[in-house]
Amino acid sequence: MAWLSRHARGRYVLLLEEEVARLRAENYALVNSLLGTAGFPPISPDDDAKRGVVGLSPVRRRTWTQIARDREMAAGRSVGVHSQVEK
Repeated sequence: MAWLSRHARGRYVLLLEEEVARLRAENYALVNSLLGTAGFPPISPDDDAKRGVVGLSPVRRRTWTQIARDREMAAGRSVGVHSQVEK
């Protein structure tokens, strides 16, 4: 049955499937390279079943303390800019 289904499809479809497999392997290599540069552990094709289609680890959300610190720093910058303009 597998032989019949493989030969029933056109050569173009088989070429496309091979190209998709090659591109997926290349994408894994590129993503792992970027993750390694950023200090994250590499992913493997087996992780797709665990994590979903994308295969990337979930984004870590910022804490309220981090958000408050960023807002305070932004407010301090805007006050510093306004006081320099008025002088």
